[in-house]
Amino acid sequence: MAIPVKRIGMWASPRCLSTVLLRSWSNRPDTFAQDEPLYPHYLVVSGRQDPGRDAVLAHYETDWVKIVEQLVSGEIPDGKSIYYQKFMVYRLLPHIDIDWISGLTNCFLIRDPKEMLLSYRKLWPNPTLETLGILRLRDVFHRVRDTTGTIPPVIDARDLQSNPRQTLSLLCQAIGVDFSEAMLNWPKGNPTNDLWCQYQWYDTVRNSTSFHPYQPKTDRIPEQFSDLLAQCYKVYDELYQYRLR
Repeated sequence: MAIPVKRIGMWASPRCLSTVLLRSWSNRPDTFAQDEPLYPHYLVVSGRQDPGRDAVLAHYETDWVKIVEQLVSGEIPDGKSIYYQKFMVYRLLPHIDIDWISGLTNCFLIRDPKEMLLSYRKLWPNPTLETLGILRLRDVFHRVRDTTGTIPPVIDARDLQSNPRQTLSLLCQAIGVDFSEAMLNWPKGNPTNDLWCQYQWYDTVRNSTSFHPYQPKTDRIPEQFSDLLAQCYKVYDELYQYRLR
């Protein structure tokens, strides 16, 4: 008897603990986890000169249509039954038709915008609505909700850190897969074998072995980002009311 296949799309803005969540899923023996499938296409269109750009473009498919075909209907690598796909929502560029997301079980990861922005600015000092993708995240959430007629699963980063077992159990239940203890602890290393995982912004995840306990951030957001913070909170508050708990 064939094993049922589950294709999970996890959507998030940057610095929302999406990579450590990816590491958690990648430790499951039944799961193939993929980091940012649309990243190679994004590199081509945006022209960004990220570390390892040439190697990434030489190694990976860059046509978004072909990438999507693999995500929604291609064979799951390594013979796994769960295909976990982590998406940075700002890489879902405006020209990409998003009808294909109906072929996935879509979930959403959110984080308190103040904590998200404080973490983001340590690496990139000038965040914008576009680089955070927060409005795009809301658009994708609305599309999934309106298409399916149900509220897709939403988890909050603080819940994930404060009680990972409960939060992951609720998520697994919501999407119809069994919870695995392997999601709670893992050996040090890259979250996936994707080439870009070797670069500096994954250092914390690479050295982790579990979810770090929640620690509130006490720094202040500079006044120049007050409007951005307020707009982020509008989206966050809307999605937060639906979080699994």
